[in-house]
Amino acid sequence: MTMITQGNPTAPVRSGEELDWQALDRRLKEVIPGLDGRPEISQFASGNSNLTYRLKYAAEDLVVRRPPFGTKAKSAHSMIREYRIMNALKPVYPWVPDTLYYTDDESVIGSEFYVMRKVEGQVIKQTIPADWGFTPADTRRLCRQFWEKLIELHQVDYRAAGLEDFGQPKGYMQRQVLGWNGRYQRVITPDVDEFSDVRHWLETNKPPESGNHAILHGDYRIDNIILSNRDPTAIRAVLDWEICALGEPLMDLGNALAYWIEPDDPPYLKALQMQPSTAEGMLTRTEILALYSELTGRDTAGFLFYLVFGYFRNAVILQQIYYRFYHGQTQDERFRSFGAATRNLGEHCRRLILAG
Repeated sequence: MTMITQGNPTAPVRSGEELDWQALDRRLKEVIPGLDGRPEISQFASGNSNLTYRLKYAAEDLVVRRPPFGTKAKSAHSMIREYRIMNALKPVYPWVPDTLYYTDDESVIGSEFYVMRKVEGQVIKQTIPADWGFTPADTRRLCRQFWEKLIELHQVDYRAAGLEDFGQPKGYMQRQVLGWNGRYQRVITPDVDEFSDVRHWLETNKPPESGNHAILHGDYRIDNIILSNRDPTAIRAVLDWEICALGEPLMDLGNALAYWIEPDDPPYLKALQMQPSTAEGMLTRTEILALYSELTGRDTAGFLFYLVFGYFRNAVILQQIYYRFYHGQTQDERFRSFGAATRNLGEHCRRLILAG
């Protein structure tokens, strides 16, 4: 396998998302040793919501993260929360970037922000680049490493890592179900089903709390990892920790598997594919559950609840976006089909429940 060099590309900073570069440069030079000269400035494509910039100095390649413009430091966009989990995890879970600095001093760029060291490597989206020359065995090796990294995260002792007060893991499932059900109720439009039967099923079929609490990533997908340039089947870093929490790890697994599309899935699921999970050699959801059980000792036989929740959570996320389109709060034509996608995912939940 040849060395890959395409990297993780950035682009010019988007209009309206510029920062006070001089003030930022001054602050970084005050707190990070070895910075000299003027940095090359660019921007990464948006992740979930937070804005991510690259400042490339001669001796350091830095990434700056800040909340979206117009927001205050709430839990959904809290930089200190994201910075803290990465900082605490690094000694016990090395697949996070090096964190270098955090400040809540809004006088610098208008918001809190943090800085991490850029990790060299590849980020892939829906497909594995053809010029990588992957065999099915290469793909399977990447897939297994990807899921093993989630399993390793779930096995981190969060108390020993100093994260015991990071959240309240007890009652996590109840809060998640009620929270996402409530979010859906607030964004129902006349052209989508209320799915009251699915919401009721989720509220009345929660498994007992296992007490086996863990750190949850919350948005675990292949497009949120960085692969090695030398061996793109190897993982160098896991990104986007902005919605991580403490709770039931099978919820995290269910959310991740609801993103995982297989070659035999119906077209409405394939239309939502965000990662190369259909490539020849990838594990199936059944094989992933077996791997999880093998490496953790957890029984995944009764996994239906977690998978239905994962799919319904995705439906709510799509409907939240569609609600804005439906009411003219955004004109982005990409969102016109999201109502139909919400209906399809809700019906998919119904079919899974009926199949039991």
